[in-house]
Amino acid sequence: MIRVEVKPELLRWALDRAGRSIESLRNKFPKIEQWIRGEVKPTLKQLEKFAKTVCVPMGYLFLPSPPEERIPIPDLRTLPNQGISRPSPDLLDTIYAMQRRQAWLREELLECEAEPLYFAGSARLTDDPEAVGKEMRRIVGLDQGWAMNVRTWTDAVGELRRAIEKLGVMAIINGVVGNNTRRKLNVEEFRGFALSDEYAPLVFVNGADAKSAQMFTLAHELAHIWLGESALTDTGLVSRPSQDIEKWCDRAAAEFLVPAQELKVCWRNFRREGAPFEAIARHFKVSPIVIGRRAMNLRLVDREAFFAFYKEYMERERTRRPYTGGGDYYNNQNTRVGEFFAVYVIGAAMEGRLSFKEAYDLTGLRGGTFQEYTQRLGFDLP
Repeated sequence: MIRVEVKPELLRWALDRAGRSIESLRNKFPKIEQWIRGEVKPTLKQLEKFAKTVCVPMGYLFLPSPPEERIPIPDLRTLPNQGISRPSPDLLDTIYAMQRRQAWLREELLECEAEPLYFAGSARLTDDPEAVGKEMRRIVGLDQGWAMNVRTWTDAVGELRRAIEKLGVMAIINGVVGNNTRRKLNVEEFRGFALSDEYAPLVFVNGADAKSAQMFTLAHELAHIWLGESALTDTGLVSRPSQDIEKWCDRAAAEFLVPAQELKVCWRNFRREGAPFEAIARHFKVSPIVIGRRAMNLRLVDREAFFAFYKEYMERERTRRPYTGGGDYYNNQNTRVGEFFAVYVIGAAMEGRLSFKEAYDLTGLRGGTFQEYTQRLGFDLP
């Protein structure tokens, strides 16, 4: 039986990193306290199991001291709990996975001599964000009143995501790490991020969030692509972001989803209803908070009216059950993997330019599930 030397501080660091306690792992690892006190060494198999349980790369446990992990993209969140300084393993693994996808697709597109996307990085912070929001809407191809003709928020998010992917932007929505439903992403930690690139830009939305909030996050992250700025965000709908980039992206996203002129017309039609913000939110398929904030900024309502509504709305929201996902597994892959990215990976695998193992790693799908998803996209694997 091979036992391995591992420093107790690295075990404690791994537990803290994963937000786990000794008590929560005692049944799985009866001698964990002795490991941490340095009284007993774990076997190699036990250490491998421990690393998998706390979602830490095995090699980290053999370092001379705990590593200082940093978020690999600019962090523009305005978290209410400023004590959160260490990114969770779930967030880091998600960003790393998306960066691998982007790097592979960028190389693939360059080999195919693809042209750079003309809109990626085309805007500047000195540009009028509302004007850019209108231009984004035109290029994405959203007609006036498009959301009103979509039945549900889920349908609206799906339609917007597909429209974004048609531009050549990977648009991923996922509430878990890969396909691991035991590793749920925390909305309080982040709502989305953007990975800017002129060939293979990517926007990621935390699918654990409400569908109405996902709409705004999609638009906000797309604004980051227009600016050519990668970022991790929480897209706060009420608190004023401290960074100029976030303020700019919020304003561009607001015009993109809720054009000022269209909102003014709706306001005349709905303002005397008992719940005007909710009624107009159904028209645009966004959160009522987005509508309320937009109405306040356009001086359709005063600050007191908006914040009174906000307080009452949030109290109601706290009593609702959180979104838990679900649905058809393979339909979920359209948002977790994205048809746009999947088609390139499948094509490369079928042509022998990419091994199927590499294809499995890039998509997070394995064996039969990869084959089934491939067939659902219209490909016949040999």
